Amino acid sequence: MTFNEYQEKARRTAIYPEGWVYPALGLCGEAGEVAEKLKKYIRDGKTCSEVREELIKELGDVLWYIANLAYEFEISLEEIAEKNIEKLLSRKERNKLHGNGDDR
Repeated sequence: MTFNEYQEKARRTAIYPEGWVYPALGLCGEAGEVAEKLKKYIRDGKTCSEVREELIKELGDVLWYIANLAYEFEISLEEIAEKNIEKLLSRKERNKLHGNGDDR
């Protein structure tokens, strides 16, 4: 499945008030749930395989919210992925992967 196919299928399951607020807040909440899973992974000394399925579910929720937030701004997941890789490859070529700020 491509990013754009995923985004299209995710839209079919989107039931929320019109606009970007709901998916933006949902993204924050789901990112927090990912952090909670990782925190417990560290605290409880779990193995990667023990937390893998939980992370797949939570990261899937993060992806759903990203897809729908992007949709609200008429941005395809494909464009996001392409531009992100271009940015990262440029930083790597210029030896700027380390450091802070978006304009490295």
